[in-house]
Amino acid sequence: MQLNLRTDYALRMLMALAAKDDVVSIDWIAEHYGISRNHLAKVAQDLAAAGFVETLRGRSGGLRLARQASQINVGEVVRSLENTNGFVACMGGKEGCAIDGVCGLKPALAGALEAFLSHLDQFHLGQITGSKSQIMQRLAPA
Repeated sequence: MQLNLRTDYALRMLMALAAKDDVVSIDWIAEHYGISRNHLAKVAQDLAAAGFVETLRGRSGGLRLARQASQINVGEVVRSLENTNGFVACMGGKEGCAIDGVCGLKPALAGALEAFLSHLDQFHLGQITGSKSQIMQRLAPA
């Protein structure tokens, strides 16, 4: 299983905001991570809509965490950005499976997905961000 690129960028963005602990521009994050500003702008909209970040307009505008890093659950972030309806089409409620009712794959995969998300639920943004000084050194322009 692989997280989609949008979720990857969202987690990186949240970690940068937690490390900086200040208002940060999308341009700054894009430059330091080497990610397209346009992609990050879309991710920022998703994070704002989900209540993880606040957007500030104007000359000194940008993004900041909407809550303390210790109050942002990693599993919650992943659920808000990923399609967790399942690994295969039949888990998403699609009709037409020829072996539906006798297949044991659906419950096996559903359990794996739940275990994955439950594991992520054990972590908050503050735990995965690490040392602010170490992250800021790594994000500093070369």
